[in-house]
Amino acid sequence: MAHLLYLVRHGEQLDAEHGVEDGRLSGRGVRQAHAIAQRLSGVAFDQAWTSPLQRATETAAIMQERLPAVEFQKSALLLDCIPSGLEEDTPLGFHGFLKAVRPAEVEAGSAQMQDAVAHWLRPSRGDVNELLVTHNFVIGWFVREVMQSPNWQWMALNQANCGLTIIRRRTGKPPQLLVHNDLGHLPPEDRTGLPLPQPF
Repeated sequence: MAHLLYLVRHGEQLDAEHGVEDGRLSGRGVRQAHAIAQRLSGVAFDQAWTSPLQRATETAAIMQERLPAVEFQKSALLLDCIPSGLEEDTPLGFHGFLKAVRPAEVEAGSAQMQDAVAHWLRPSRGDVNELLVTHNFVIGWFVREVMQSPNWQWMALNQANCGLTIIRRRTGKPPQLLVHNDLGHLPPEDRTGLPLPQPF
């Protein structure tokens, strides 16, 4: 039995580099969404979910054109968030970012991701394919959870726009990371959202 969770970061957002918190996709973001839709067009999804933010819902809408058999549902558990704050074992390089985050934001993000993990990383009976269109930090937290890494590790697990991560859930066994941030469906010029260019 294969209970697979397909995680996709939204496409590139227009003007994100200027500090715009949410908005529509750039032209390149639209191309990225079409590319991941083509990549996943052969998968029979039982359920599909998206973050309610515009950059995610627009990515999901483009993907739905190639995946007409399943309808995306919006879930606040997939919203962009800060899943954890500054802790004793947090590497010094992350202190500056986390010190600027309000405690209430960390508390809300932590509670959100606890609920998200309980909802989507549970095993199920039979073959199930679920698709999630969400955000960089959310996917990083899911991967950190699967690997049982320290809480701060989500900050070092970057996902490209419309990169593909796949997690396998199994009854009686821990979840398994099958694929992380696969970019094979994206040409080099459309690989964005990472700290360094990814031409390979």
